[in-house]
Amino acid sequence: MKKLLLLILLGCMAHTVSAQKIEPDTCQPPADYENVAVTKIFNDSLNSTFVIWVKREVKPHKHAHHTECITVLDGEAEMTLGDTTFTIKKGDMVFIPAGTVHSVKVTSKKSLKVVSTQSPHFDGSDRVFVE
Repeated sequence: MKKLLLLILLGCMAHTVSAQKIEPDTCQPPADYENVAVTKIFNDSLNSTFVIWVKREVKPHKHAHHTECITVLDGEAEMTLGDTTFTIKKGDMVFIPAGTVHSVKVTSKKSLKVVSTQSPHFDGSDRVFVE
């Protein structure tokens, strides 16, 4: 009986856990996006992961209840994180704690392209724009 229960439990876990390999270079934005384009590449109760393209800027905002980690895949920008402003470029990673105001101004001719992982799950409701 214990073996049967263990097999059932393992079978259920196999259906709820899925692995994926994503190649961000193959992700492309819509041809006609105005400033920011977002493609969701993963989502569960613990995190949401997106590829994001920015042509010009992302206005100052904060996330009330989650952290964000971005990895720059392409382009260059000036990023403000709290009271600090710095340049981000391909290969850089930036960790943004919950409640920290942040913004981006693209400085390269090509769009900024990042992978953004937000934890816990992000539904957009805790994004607060600030002046």
